[in-house]
Amino acid sequence: MSSQQATGPVRTTPQRLVVLAGPTAVGKGTVAADVRARYPQVWLSVSATTRAPRPGEVDGVHYLFTSEADFDALVQEGQMLEWAVVHGRHRYGTPRGPVERALTAGTPVLLEIDLQGARQVKAVMPDAHFVFLAPPSWEELERRLVGRGTEGPEERERRLSTARVELAAEGEFDTTIVNDDVSRAADELVSWMGLGPLTRR
Repeated sequence: MSSQQATGPVRTTPQRLVVLAGPTAVGKGTVAADVRARYPQVWLSVSATTRAPRPGEVDGVHYLFTSEADFDALVQEGQMLEWAVVHGRHRYGTPRGPVERALTAGTPVLLEIDLQGARQVKAVMPDAHFVFLAPPSWEELERRLVGRGTEGPEERERRLSTARVELAAEGEFDTTIVNDDVSRAADELVSWMGLGPLTRR
């Protein structure tokens, strides 16, 4: 897999809204955390989810952990920009209000979401810039998933099956960034917001 940035910038106008998606275990959260740490001027959306917190995750920081009933209410009231069932089990979604307020204020916004969510956002905000985060190789993606140690064998196989489908969607995105180095990938990602020169390889 190679970055579409290899031959230089595709766009010169900064994008206030950048949507980051990619296969499970590719490191979307890690790249987003690096952006949060080094680019405080970027507003990162916090997704709501019905799954339980993993060790070390903080409500309101990593995710908004909600009950099934509360998630239903958000959907029914039209308060979700996007939402989806991920891995056939838990629901994830992006609250609409905070994103719209940040964009209205002129703040660069990063949405780190799954493939289904990215498609929904593209339907309502087609002018956003959509970035596909890819692993250096399938073998590396599998190693990362196994090495994470948070899923059992059955869950791991479910996620790998999902990842194969997600990888096939790369062509739907404006740009591909290969996550071979977290800080480099984060730098390239925020460059689309006009916060630095585009990474050249």
